[in-house]
Amino acid sequence: MSSLFMHLKILLPSQIFAELDGVSRIVVETSAGSFGILPHRLDGIAAMVPGIFMYEIGAEGETYIAVDQGMLVKAGREVLVSVRRAIGGKDLGQLQSAMEQEFLTLDQSEVSVRTATENLESGFLSRLARAHRE
Repeated sequence: MSSLFMHLKILLPSQIFAELDGVSRIVVETSAGSFGILPHRLDGIAAMVPGIFMYEIGAEGETYIAVDQGMLVKAGREVLVSVRRAIGGKDLGQLQSAMEQEFLTLDQSEVSVRTATENLESGFLSRLARAHRE
């Protein structure tokens, strides 16, 4: 596979949701906003928030997936996305509604757990960045 394309793997806790070659572009939502990933972008990681994940494959065009929170790791041409839940579909309006119903309606205990997890992830990323600079 050419270095002009990425290999994307989307994992759920119990299965592989999708494994795709020939991905030319990805758009992911994080707490800091949306950003795009191209094949030659620097390697990195991102904590994802519930939202619409988009990838593009040549003639197939753009594909949208409603995803719950998770992590994205890009290393070379490999992009690994690990999320709690994902819903595929073609209609963006239906995906947005499904995402709001399934992912954003959390009970208070789950909100507390997610907040603690996000704080741990942020702390880890800060320490990793500090160690990299030293």
